[in-house]
Amino acid sequence: MCRRSGDAGELCCGLFGERGLKLTFDQVARRAKKLVRDGEVGQAVGLYQEFLNAFPKNERARKALADLTAQRQDQGRPLQKRLEEVVSLFAKGQVSQSFSGASALVEEFPDAAMAWNIRGASAFRLGLLDVAEDSLKKSIVLRPDFAQALSNLGTLYFHQGKMDAACETLVAAIKANPDDAEAYNTLGGVLYKLGRLDAAEAYFVQAVKANPKYAEAYNNLGTVLFDKGKLTAAQEGFAFACRMRTDYWSALSQKLYIQAILCDWSGITEFERVADRIGTRDQAIEPFTMLSYEDDPKHQLQRSQAYARTNFHKPPQPVFGKPKEKTAKLKIGYFSADFHNHATVSLMMGLFKHHDRSRFEIHAFSYGQVQQGQTRDRLLGLVDSFENVFGVSDEEMVERARQKDLDIAIELKGYTRQGRTAVFAYKLAPVQMNYVGYPGTLGTDFIDYIVADKVVIPQECKDCYTEKVIYLPDSYQPNDNCREIADTKTTRADFGLPDDGFVFCCFNGNYKITPREFDIWMRLLNKVEGSVLWLFHSNDWAVNNLRREAKARGVDPDRLVFAQRLVEKEHLARQKHADLFLDTFNVNAHTTASDALWAGLPVITRPGKQFAARVAASLLHAVGMTELVARSDADYEEIALDLALNPEKLADIRRKLAENRSTHPLFDSERYTRHLEAAFTQAYDLYREGKAAQDIEIK
Repeated sequence: MCRRSGDAGELCCGLFGERGLKLTFDQVARRAKKLVRDGEVGQAVGLYQEFLNAFPKNERARKALADLTAQRQDQGRPLQKRLEEVVSLFAKGQVSQSFSGASALVEEFPDAAMAWNIRGASAFRLGLLDVAEDSLKKSIVLRPDFAQALSNLGTLYFHQGKMDAACETLVAAIKANPDDAEAYNTLGGVLYKLGRLDAAEAYFVQAVKANPKYAEAYNNLGTVLFDKGKLTAAQEGFAFACRMRTDYWSALSQKLYIQAILCDWSGITEFERVADRIGTRDQAIEPFTMLSYEDDPKHQLQRSQAYARTNFHKPPQPVFGKPKEKTAKLKIGYFSADFHNHATVSLMMGLFKHHDRSRFEIHAFSYGQVQQGQTRDRLLGLVDSFENVFGVSDEEMVERARQKDLDIAIELKGYTRQGRTAVFAYKLAPVQMNYVGYPGTLGTDFIDYIVADKVVIPQECKDCYTEKVIYLPDSYQPNDNCREIADTKTTRADFGLPDDGFVFCCFNGNYKITPREFDIWMRLLNKVEGSVLWLFHSNDWAVNNLRREAKARGVDPDRLVFAQRLVEKEHLARQKHADLFLDTFNVNAHTTASDALWAGLPVITRPGKQFAARVAASLLHAVGMTELVARSDADYEEIALDLALNPEKLADIRRKLAENRSTHPLFDSERYTRHLEAAFTQAYDLYREGKAAQDIEIK
């Protein structure tokens, strides 16, 4: 039933009547104007028509409708058309133009929710994070159930590391639009960062169900499956992503990396077709994934720079104030996800033990999932503070780091899994360093130094690093001279090795093995009767593929013996059963080379060009065993064959190594620590004196 009262007109029927509302013409007019400003001209027309159905004699409503109809072409459509144009600019990647266009629209139409949304999305792409957040929030205030704006805001929060806010906002986006594939995908990304892999996988699956052609969601699904150890399923996810987007370099790099882990060398041909394009330009990939595919420091630099440009939107830099005068102690912050039973910390334990606590204050920031154990417990007693920052936002981690008033911040992960290099873009300390964890440049302007030596970064390769180089006098890699080797009574037979045959060994990760060195290894097995090759068991697929490759080269597959993972002291102990360690080329043995040398096992290496391809040579120089550094592939094979066929010569090498371990610098943890501390001091003194970072050589 309708009720009329005078010319003013009141309405309590139709759309509004169902809600029990009573609207005057003035109220209807205000709503209609808001709809026009929002670009919803058709709804405004419908609102006036409904009012006139109830009050056909209301002249004000009739005139307003006539005016709106007359102006519809001039007012409604131009707004809508301009919105479409701005959206088109954004879709084409013309983000600066879309931001300018959207900014003009919100000036003219401040209640246009879509315009605020586009402005926010554009600002986000431009790195204007505060502007983006403000714009998206205004869009949501205007339209609380605006799924796209909610999804965009959730993505922004995710980028900022505000995980709780991201979860809440993305859940709201999905509630507003249960078919929002992007919201499912981003929420999966948030949960992945929080270590909730099962939940992350479920949301990535929802994303591809909502949009079966969603390449990014397939890529992310591949990532979480990889972390869950489902390697072939992960490879399939990345392959799907590549089929959806043929130039999806990030997905391709991950697919190729898994193929390397599986020792599926069919990926090498695929890589060679795109080597000069994959990750070297604007579309970023994780640089680490390509290390084993080629030995090219220039390409690695390009990949790191592209990764940095894409992933690190530089926030406002802090003002550290006037550099302080020399103080009794420099405050050093080490940042890693690996402060537990991990290779990096195993190498560094001697460093932590020997730090001069009268001159240096040591702080550890652990952003990896908490893993209790003896290594962690020991570390806690060697630092001044241990900050568990797992799962916190970038901003909170930065705030907690700055509360320590650090002088030097050290990145121990770089572009490896779980790395959080992004926090260093905020400047955690006036001096920042790339150290140990990642074998190469980070390609940024916010990391001042890389710790190296003259073997891993020769003078002719310096241009491939954005950091200034700290040259330590021996090897750049720390080592702990107190690592325990188990006193076991094992025999070769316990590990499936022959009692009398020569045992070649390589405990490197299987992804480092390429046909180039494998061909040499197989020739050695064919030339040394009764010999075997002892390899690390990374996964069953690699075992099967390597044995198949051995057979194809005329070698009995059973002559490849695979070692299971053991605790460190037992792993070190079993190396007494090997005769000679054969290094891989593009990515050398790092910790595994230190393991072998500490256990008394000689290592033969063939240095390449990039940092990762020169590490074992650095270690051998520091332990005085340069005769094991080959000059060429042929020389590498010749040295190995000579030692395998001449027991006396091999025995001399082993005796020399046993003596050099205690007399040469490689395993002198205290000497190493003093050199690194001298580097810290010189780097900070340069800052304190107002000088830019420069190469530092420690004598």
